[in-house]
Amino acid sequence: MRHALSVDIGGTSTRLAIVTEAGTIITKQSFATDVKHPQLTLAKIHAFAETFDQELVGVGISCPGPLDLNHGIVLTPPNLEGWHHFKLKEEAEKILKLPVVVENDANLACYAESVVGAGKEFKSVQYLTISTGVGGGLVINGDIYRGANGFAEEIANGILWKNGPQMGTLKSGSLESICSGTALTTRAIREGLIVTHAGDVFDLAYKGNQIAAQIIDDMYEYLSNMIGIIIGILDPHVIVLGGGVANKTPNFIPEIESRVLNKVYAIQQSNLNIVESNLGDDNGLIGGALYAFNQFGGLNNEHC
Repeated sequence: MRHALSVDIGGTSTRLAIVTEAGTIITKQSFATDVKHPQLTLAKIHAFAETFDQELVGVGISCPGPLDLNHGIVLTPPNLEGWHHFKLKEEAEKILKLPVVVENDANLACYAESVVGAGKEFKSVQYLTISTGVGGGLVINGDIYRGANGFAEEIANGILWKNGPQMGTLKSGSLESICSGTALTTRAIREGLIVTHAGDVFDLAYKGNQIAAQIIDDMYEYLSNMIGIIIGILDPHVIVLGGGVANKTPNFIPEIESRVLNKVYAIQQSNLNIVESNLGDDNGLIGGALYAFNQFGGLNNEHC
């Protein structure tokens, strides 16, 4: 059985896994990302890879964007200040002595869902992660769709609400500024509620707090609007929802589905197919390895 290394570089931590062609994680590890010195992070990745005594086909790496996916270069992620314009693919290949592919984390999560996850029976798979942030990925016939310049599915900055909430460098009224876990928490705190994470906002809403209930309703409504737009533009076979907010909130999928039904043409309603990720928080790690097999190991996705 062949194996690949998957690396998920985040602004706080870096996660690593050795994964089989079937998408099974053999071993995994995490450590704090050095946000100022990428070479130190690559050295730790190399040390982890050296502990595995079998051949690795290649490496799939996800990293916060924006990224130059065509050349494997980290551009200007706000949470990785020392990584700006870092040639991640080139430097990783030097250190790891393995072929490396660099991809957007949501793209890799979508790829995993399309190969071994909730979308494996479908030719076009749209993935949305609703977690600390919001992201999207699209796989068509087994291939990640990147667009003309590598920025396809950058839905976080999609503007839905005129003069709406604004987070960080995102535009006012953007999807992530309304629907991410961070946005829910930030909006609640600005309204004077005592919360520490998105789960607290949901709890207050369930208990009848009208401010929290409105924040949650906004999240459902605008996320449903975005999904309705995606259906109108792309008409995917399946939409897979993942991330902590989507996967840990009771009845999240039914609530979204009921709202989306009212936002698409009647003729499209019978084709509506919104499902929950069944790979959990590891779908990005699994996707990184599977995509490495695709690029370097001849993985054949005949079902896609």
